[in-house]
Amino acid sequence: MEFRRLGRSGLNISEISYGNWLTHGSQVEEDQATACVHAALDAGITTFDTADVYANTKAEEVLGRALKGQRRQSLEIFTKVFWPTGPGGPNDKGLGRKHIMESIDGSLQRLQTDYVDLYQAHRFDRTTPLEETMLAFADIVRQGKALYIGVSEWNADQIAQGAALARELKVPFISNQPQYSMLWRVIESQVVPTSEREGISQIVWSPIAQGVLTGKYLPGQPVPEGSRATDETGSKFIQRFLRDDVLTKVQQLKPLADEAGLSLAQLAVAWVLQNPNVASAIIGASRPEQVHENVKAAGVVLEDELLKKIDEVLGDSVETDPRLTVTP
Repeated sequence: MEFRRLGRSGLNISEISYGNWLTHGSQVEEDQATACVHAALDAGITTFDTADVYANTKAEEVLGRALKGQRRQSLEIFTKVFWPTGPGGPNDKGLGRKHIMESIDGSLQRLQTDYVDLYQAHRFDRTTPLEETMLAFADIVRQGKALYIGVSEWNADQIAQGAALARELKVPFISNQPQYSMLWRVIESQVVPTSEREGISQIVWSPIAQGVLTGKYLPGQPVPEGSRATDETGSKFIQRFLRDDVLTKVQQLKPLADEAGLSLAQLAVAWVLQNPNVASAIIGASRPEQVHENVKAAGVVLEDELLKKIDEVLGDSVETDPRLTVTP
């Protein structure tokens, strides 16, 4: 495993991190989820990402139990706050001070830890003053409940505004967590340059485009049983990629992956890691062997000629519009 600095900070994280968005607490049984976490640890992954909303808090519980007994100082544990949790009361969502301060305590209890390494705003909250949100995050850092703060799916202007307040409050704002893959490059024109200027790294999710870049979805064929496309939550994100023209082009990437000595999935993960502003690519898994497969992308350097060929194959199937950065 290779390691990279997260933003303009002293925190090193594994180049490939393990996330449990659609698996723990919902898609797979806990024994299998625990086996996947242990496979990640065996592969040298030290960075684990979750969120309170995943499986309505159950994912944090499963991850906390799976990591029990590990040396805490050797792990980087990340979680997030924003989406509704619990019974869905009026303050059970958003980035207001009440929800943030209560949510961090709930996350720490479920994760069985005294602190998280990174606490992230899962989306931008247009209904709460940003000053209130950033002050709450600063207080959590000063209380020792989080070491650093980050965000997820904020656009360039939102990141710049948050970074300015973080400097005023002297709180370490070091990361953004966007969707990013060969097919989804909406962060490249605005979010990445702003992040570089502000000392912020990307921790990217869905580097395999919800599994489409594994090549298992075939043009003109029904989606495989039990795949991400059949999951109620995951299917919302994958639909945009399940067009025959896109799936045909993905199949055309296979000779390029073979040329590099990689599987399609490994090529996809290695591709996002070629961007110097990306500190880590989040992988998920429902089976331990998927972890072992994908970690082989760590440390891979793709030649410029290969990157050019990938662009030529994918052509206009690549989405680059920065306005598609997800905001509620």
